Amino acid sequence: MSQVDDIRMQVMWNRLISVVEEQALTLLRTAFSTSVREAGDLSAGVFDPAGLMLAQAVTGTPGHVNTMAEAVLHFIEEIPREDMFPGDTYVTNDPWKGTGHLHDITMVSPSFRGDRLIGFFACTAHVVDVGGRGFGADGKSVYEEGIQIPIMKFAERGTVNRTLLAMLRANVREPNQVIGDFYSLAACNDVGHKRLIEMLEEVGLPTLAPLGDFIFARTRSAVAERLAGLPKGRWSNEMLTDGYDSPIRLAAEIEITDQGVNVDFTGTDAPSPYGINVPLIYTKAYASYAIKCVVAPDIPNNSASLAAFDVSSPVNILNAERPAPVSLRHVIGHMVPDLVLGALAKALPGQILAEGAGALWNIHISVRPAPGHTGTRAEVLMFNSGGMGARPGLDGLSATAFPSGVHTMPIEATEHTGPVVIWRKELRPDSGGEGQYRGGLGQVIEIAAAEGHEFDFSAMFDRVTQAARGRDGGGDGAPGSVMLDDGTALRPKGWQHVPEGRRLVLNLPGGGGFGAPDRRDPGARAEDLKKGYLSGARK
Repeated sequence: MSQVDDIRMQVMWNRLISVVEEQALTLLRTAFSTSVREAGDLSAGVFDPAGLMLAQAVTGTPGHVNTMAEAVLHFIEEIPREDMFPGDTYVTNDPWKGTGHLHDITMVSPSFRGDRLIGFFACTAHVVDVGGRGFGADGKSVYEEGIQIPIMKFAERGTVNRTLLAMLRANVREPNQVIGDFYSLAACNDVGHKRLIEMLEEVGLPTLAPLGDFIFARTRSAVAERLAGLPKGRWSNEMLTDGYDSPIRLAAEIEITDQGVNVDFTGTDAPSPYGINVPLIYTKAYASYAIKCVVAPDIPNNSASLAAFDVSSPVNILNAERPAPVSLRHVIGHMVPDLVLGALAKALPGQILAEGAGALWNIHISVRPAPGHTGTRAEVLMFNSGGMGARPGLDGLSATAFPSGVHTMPIEATEHTGPVVIWRKELRPDSGGEGQYRGGLGQVIEIAAAEGHEFDFSAMFDRVTQAARGRDGGGDGAPGSVMLDDGTALRPKGWQHVPEGRRLVLNLPGGGGFGAPDRRDPGARAEDLKKGYLSGARK
């Protein structure tokens, strides 16, 4: 291939990424649920006819994108080629064939040029409700956690499956939002297909095959070059997380070879009886993401880059089998990157950030009129983030969702969805771990029902008993806490009640510090005091 051909292919690769980015932004702009529209809890990508991911949108989360890379293969296995037609869209929320829990809806659409299948578009989004117990950890099996949608057709030849929509309406609390999101997902794939056909016609390519060959060849070469520069050997790490009612031990061993990076989770605790278990497909997604952040952060993500990382585990909480409850798989799954990065820190000393809050502090609020009052019922979902760990050479980012990458929902958008009031949402002083570089700060959030209302809420919180650890002599981040405004302590997981007139107070955890605190620049410490990141109690 000539240099001109190389440049042409590179331009088309960039164009393909812009196609899937527009695909994702379509979902972002048309979604009904605030978790998608405001927080960006979604993913989008394009795949070749064999189901190999060619490109992903930058908009989205690693938990969705990397699981979707495997999920599309399950769709192809389930739906024969002879049953695929132009205008089809397929759907599932199977936790073991999709993205790890029932609240994530994955849609896959075959892309035809004439009668020829040239690829697939896929997208995923978190919907506000799937019935059952709701979004929480209290279920004892996946059957309690909501409606299960096996891999099936949402639409065939452009005709929507009305029976599926009727079943959804009968099983969820917010049918208009949920069904609206289903149509948004389908539209997202349609936009991707339309833009792809326009691109192929413009550049004069009949299929994606030449571009796919170029993408995969260049990616393999680039990843191999990065692997060659890494130390070879085995390193391990362990971590304690809060668990549901007792701490859970996570363990990982990584092996770096010339061929790739292998991660094994042998030694991790057994599955939990509660809904914090993680299907292996989700564990793989976040383990691969952690490795890629270190090995090849600037190489576009596709099947060739992911192929360099092998993830395995015996049956345990990171490889829970059906019918384990998995609704809050993200609470443990979001700890996987810190677990893997802790092992990589031993291979690459001084180069890996400290532990952070990890798991999102999601909260699902079910608000209703208090006894003796009339008013509105609503299901409200908020995504909140603690602090990131400090980085080599830089302080940690405050109130930032690492590793998930979702956005914080604006207060105004949250209050618009139901009768709730956010009385306070501000950075939490002294929550970042001390060090040469300070850990990122958590937040303080106060939530109440509007006048005449009360609410139940599903707590999905971690780092309450097990703080984020510092790195290379840095201090631990502050642990989180959950309470009412009168000081009553509440549990970090499970459905609980907030009566009329009371406020729920969430103190989100901070990230660990990096390096010895006595090496911190005095000017940086003075700036922290000036901005209120440090109180006068900690100088």
